[in-house]
Amino acid sequence: MGKNKLKKFAEMRDFACTLQYPREELIKNGFPYRGSWNAEFFKREAPIVVELGCGKGEYTVGLAKSDATRNYIGVDIKGARIWRGAKTVEEEGITNAAFLRAEIENIDKFFEPGEVEEIWVTFPDPQMKKTRKRLTSTRFLNLYRGMLRDNGIVNLKTDSPFLYEYTRRMVKLNNLEILADTDDLYGSGQADPVTSIKTFYEQQWLSRGKKIKLLSFRLPAEGELVEPEIDDIERDDYHAVPRFNPSEFPPQDKP
Repeated sequence: MGKNKLKKFAEMRDFACTLQYPREELIKNGFPYRGSWNAEFFKREAPIVVELGCGKGEYTVGLAKSDATRNYIGVDIKGARIWRGAKTVEEEGITNAAFLRAEIENIDKFFEPGEVEEIWVTFPDPQMKKTRKRLTSTRFLNLYRGMLRDNGIVNLKTDSPFLYEYTRRMVKLNNLEILADTDDLYGSGQADPVTSIKTFYEQQWLSRGKKIKLLSFRLPAEGELVEPEIDDIERDDYHAVPRFNPSEFPPQDKP
């Protein structure tokens, strides 16, 4: 591991806005703020919004700056990425944003049912061959039910035509209420100050001429969710940035 990454990891241990919980720590001790994020961590009552796969944290920071009435939590496994957003929060004194370094597969263990108002899934790996790893699959939507309020909102922002069409079919098949739906966010005129916040990866895709898609829908707490047929969906003809390497998650001290 490079010295720069080690320096970032060391800095993050001292950031008040950052919590780091690898699976072993979570299983052994549980998560201290589960059910009490507002009372014990943010020290104020406000709707909680979670960004999954937050990368460098630009969206979480942008959301927090755009709406001081909500508390925002960015989640990612890549500590070297989260560092950038966390450092901005620390330097600018942003009090309604936090970062959680953890695996999304365990996300329901960090929140009580109903504790979260809204979820953003921003530019995830589309996982074209592995349905179970797709962050908008029924497997993950059922995990989100363990943290979202009833009829809470899930927002997908992606460059992937495959992931967009897959999620759209899944939402329609399960009769979920659609709040926003466009396969060309900036060309459609539907972009607003929130959806126009651009992450590092979004800027990369835009520079490559990729259109940005947005799909927002409500997720009820009850009801069986079923997967759509997707054999006829054309696969993306390009690849995303490589994702998580478990060896990059060194042991961390408890906060």
